[in-house]
Amino acid sequence: MKKPPVMTRAAERGLSPFKGRRAAHLLPSARLGGPMPWVIAIMVALTVLAAGGGLALDNLADRARGELAGSATVQIVEADPELRAQQAEAAANLLVQDPAVAGLSVVPQETVEQLLEPWLGTGAPEDAVPIPALIDLRLRGGADAETLNRLQRLLADEAPAARIDAQAQWLSPVLSALSALGWMALGLIVLLAFTGAAAVWLAARNALGTNRDTIEIVHLLGGDDNQIARIFQRSILADALIGGSLGLVLGLAALWLMGAQFAALDSGLVSGGGLTLIDWLVLGLVPVGAVVLAVYTARFTVLASLRKML
Repeated sequence: MKKPPVMTRAAERGLSPFKGRRAAHLLPSARLGGPMPWVIAIMVALTVLAAGGGLALDNLADRARGELAGSATVQIVEADPELRAQQAEAAANLLVQDPAVAGLSVVPQETVEQLLEPWLGTGAPEDAVPIPALIDLRLRGGADAETLNRLQRLLADEAPAARIDAQAQWLSPVLSALSALGWMALGLIVLLAFTGAAAVWLAARNALGTNRDTIEIVHLLGGDDNQIARIFQRSILADALIGGSLGLVLGLAALWLMGAQFAALDSGLVSGGGLTLIDWLVLGLVPVGAVVLAVYTARFTVLASLRKML
C-alpha cells in the first residue's frame, strides 16, 4: 500500500537537509528589525574602545620604562646661588669622566624656572624658594641602586649638596597606575565578551521557545538536532556580521577622535601612547572574535536546549 502523495512529499522534505528558504522560516528574517545586530554592534564598539585604550596604555608604559631605564637626575640643593653653580660645575666634571655615565647635560637655570613657573609664579622665584640646579644623566648599564650609590659617594666631597635620583622612581606611581588601567581594560573586554555571549544565549533560547512547535514537527519529519542548530547558526551569523561590522566602524571612529584630541596636547609622554600597525590589526580581529563567539554560543545553546526539550 502506497503512502498518500502529501505524506510522501512531507517525509522527503523532513529527511532532506534543511537549508536555504526551507530553513529560513524557523527564525525571523528581518535582521536589523531585531535587537541582536544592534546589541552586537554596541558590544564590539565598546570592546574596540577598551582594547584600543589598553594597547595605547601598554605602549605608553613600555616607552616610558625604556626611556627612563638608564636615566637619572642630579639635584644640587643649595640656597647660595654661587655655591650651587660651583657644585653643579664640579659634579658635571666628575660625572662626565665616570665610565658608567654615557652622557649628561646641565639643565639651564632659566629652563628650571620656566618649569616651576606654574607653581611659583613669574617674577623672581628665587626669592620665594631656592631653585636647585639639575643635571640629566644617561647611564650605560641602567640606573640601579648600586650605581647610584657609587656616584653619590663620588660627589660627596666636591658637591656635598648633590642628590642623585633615578627618574624611574619619580614616575613609578604613574607607571603603576597605567598598568592598573591596562588590566582594567582587559577585565572590561572579558565582561563585554561574557555579556555578548549571554545576549546570544537569551536570544537563542527565546527563538527556540517561539518556534517550539515547528521544531517538534521538524523532528517528527526526520530532522535532527544538528540541522536545527545550523539554522540558528546561519541566522546569528548574519546578525553578528552586520553588528560586528557596524561596531568596528563606530569603535575605530571613536578611537580616531580620541587620538586626535590627545595628539593636540603635544605632550611627549602622551605621544608615546600611539597605536602601531599590529595594534590596528588586533583591533580589526575584534569583530571576527565576536562572530565566532556568537555562532558557537548559539550552537551550544540550541543543542543543549534541544536535548532537554525533546
